[in-house]
Amino acid sequence: MVQTVGHGISPPSGGHFPSLAGANAWLNSPPLTADGLRGKVVVVNFCTYTCINWLRSLPYVRAWDEAYRDHGLVTIGVHTPEFSFEHDLENIRQALREERVDHPIAIDNDFVIWEAFANHYWPALYFIDVEGRIRHHRFGEGDYERSESVIQLLLAEAGLDDDRQEYVSVDPQGAEAQADWNSLLSPETYLGYRQTMDFASPGGLARDEPRMYEAPQTLRRNHWSLSGDWTAGAEAVVLNEVGGRIGFAFHARDVHLVMGPGSRDAPVPFRVTLDGEPPAIAHGSDIDADGSGVLTYPRMVQLIRQDGPIGDRRFEIEFLERGAQAFCFTFG
Repeated sequence: MVQTVGHGISPPSGGHFPSLAGANAWLNSPPLTADGLRGKVVVVNFCTYTCINWLRSLPYVRAWDEAYRDHGLVTIGVHTPEFSFEHDLENIRQALREERVDHPIAIDNDFVIWEAFANHYWPALYFIDVEGRIRHHRFGEGDYERSESVIQLLLAEAGLDDDRQEYVSVDPQGAEAQADWNSLLSPETYLGYRQTMDFASPGGLARDEPRMYEAPQTLRRNHWSLSGDWTAGAEAVVLNEVGGRIGFAFHARDVHLVMGPGSRDAPVPFRVTLDGEPPAIAHGSDIDADGSGVLTYPRMVQLIRQDGPIGDRRFEIEFLERGAQAFCFTFG
């Protein structure tokens, strides 16, 4: 809902703008510095491109950049990777292009800028005034109107924009749509052995060695399984032979899976079922109604988007070529 905002907010103080000098590279911009940005209102957004929480906040960040760029706002993304493939500049470029991100992005593969901000979250937003002072921060999703009010306040304080604009209006699609929080009963679940939980295939998960797995006949809610020939690594499970499957018993509107092929030169087709049937109208934005899709590079893929009452369901994905790597389930 679009509303008119007043400027009766005093964001808290939180130190000064740390250095951006540790970036490995910059996208969409030449290198930027904290000193060089004096006189601008700056929003620094920590992100990593497969993070569902960042993806759901991105429509607002993108809209703020579009609405206030000509009024003195500079939006900077700091891409600090969670998974090893998120260090790859080609992967980052492709993902950000698909997400229509055109503001400056600092590539922070070594976590130098992350540490300079003493940051701990994806996403995280830091709001910096024209004097280089951090005046407000926001960790995680939500509170978008307050965040925009802070932007408006800092621009007005600096005499850059005193129009008291309305809040931006966004219409998120696909994975960017806000979660159905009232129905979301399934947690983020990593598949690599370093962080996994609730694995249900008989015999447990073998570390760093090929193994044949079987799916149990039944899965309890929020448990997952493998079937076929897989190797479980610290970050991901990797398919050794065609036909391997991953199952998950979930309770949520949306199912996402961070996954990719072993090589960009070897795309992996896959097929998804919901309670043993093609997902039909419940298919996510990255697959067809018959459940088919193709992995071309590692990213977060939306597989299920339900419409209607949400209950306990059983999801399964089958990979039709070897080499698939699966990292993490998220839900919405």
